[in-house]
Amino acid sequence: MALTSGTWGDSGCPGSNLCGKTYASSQTHVMELIRELGLEVFPQYTEGKKVHHVGGPHAKIKTYTSSMPSYSPLALLDFTQVLWRIDHLTQTISVEDPMSSPNAELHDSMTLHTFMEKYVWTTQVKEELALCSRIVFGLEASQVSFLYFLMYSAAAGGTLRLLETTPGSGQEFRVKGGTQQLSEKLVEQIGKERVRLGSAVMTICQNSENIKVTTSAGTVTCKAVIVACPSHLAAQIRYEPALPAERQRLTQCLPIGHMTKFIVTYPTAFWKQRGFSGEIVARPSENCPLSVTFDATSPRGSPALVGFITGVQARDWCDRKMEERRDAVISSLVKYLGPEASTYIHYEEKDWAKEEWSGGCPVNVMTPGMLTYYHPSLRKPFGRIHWAGTETATQWCGYINGAIQAGQRAAMEVLAQMCPSSLSQEELDAVRASLKHSDPRKDSKCTSSKCYYLFGVVMTAAALVSAYLLAKPELRFKWF
Repeated sequence: MALTSGTWGDSGCPGSNLCGKTYASSQTHVMELIRELGLEVFPQYTEGKKVHHVGGPHAKIKTYTSSMPSYSPLALLDFTQVLWRIDHLTQTISVEDPMSSPNAELHDSMTLHTFMEKYVWTTQVKEELALCSRIVFGLEASQVSFLYFLMYSAAAGGTLRLLETTPGSGQEFRVKGGTQQLSEKLVEQIGKERVRLGSAVMTICQNSENIKVTTSAGTVTCKAVIVACPSHLAAQIRYEPALPAERQRLTQCLPIGHMTKFIVTYPTAFWKQRGFSGEIVARPSENCPLSVTFDATSPRGSPALVGFITGVQARDWCDRKMEERRDAVISSLVKYLGPEASTYIHYEEKDWAKEEWSGGCPVNVMTPGMLTYYHPSLRKPFGRIHWAGTETATQWCGYINGAIQAGQRAAMEVLAQMCPSSLSQEELDAVRASLKHSDPRKDSKCTSSKCYYLFGVVMTAAALVSAYLLAKPELRFKWF
């Protein structure tokens, strides 16, 4: 029996990805499921100018067509050195057992914001990383363990993969007809009579022989349970016997991000006609609630933009009237894309923090110290209870791909426990290795001469720029 919550719809989802419906070729689990179900994907539209606005409401609005915004020479150097530093650290991380990574306790004792203050030189790059935290986690950089950030990046194959639309990155593809088809087709295979909706789980009681699950609609007896709902919701279930203290502490201290998703439909894709891709990345301000938008035009050509209000802005705007948020979003779109943005057909939004069976979006994260003391309880079964959910994944954690991988892993654990003869020796070994926090990435640390060469280039360039600025102090103010 598997317990889960949330949806996989085009309106967004907890434990999904940035747009709630985009995928990457590197997300092998969900791509395999898409093929198995006979669905198709199409590329996220990225042609044209992208809008980039950081530095506050009065800063210059910039556009670019390359893979990254234009920076000042010093900010570009800063971005290069900090990205190299983060990627180098990411390659040393064991996603399965992060505390076995070098300097793990040190990195888990600091937040992403602490790291930024220590290693980032320029205000511009600090703002970029702060935006990254809001867009990826729905939380501020001061709320996320730096080790967790590294682990999350490692699970995606690199930091930039979390943000970009390039091949292999998280926003590469969309599903024709919508992501909801994944759950609908799976229900068809399972049988609708086997899927119970509107049946909130209240109690899970287990003994040496079976488990009794009490819901708002009745009681079910089974041999094993997979709990796949977000960790903070799993904590609301009463367990008999009680969960181990470490597991209880873990589920009580995993905050979930705060995102409000909006979709604006239009009579025409005017942004394409004006040479824009529809992608906007902005530092939210008093009058601009949005952090990011993308083109959401359907394969049949129905024009739309999708975007997110995230982090502290989601907190600040969530209790205002919908009409006020809508007007602020439309006003911001007009500011960035032109007056045609005011002529919309429909505005729809979803605040996942107000959704009863998710309570936030996109994923539960770990604050400083949580990985150090409680991470082993994240996937460790408790008797006949097994844990899934995207936050337990080791590949594309926080995305639907991670949810699928975690579900497959938990199912293998159940089979290994109840019917080991149904698994091959290789599969049994994989289950045992997972439960023992094996580290298949331990040989992937960046020790090649290429890494040291790049570091040398960066540091040499830094020294040359610093010397140049010292020689011509009048340029410092221009570059900042």
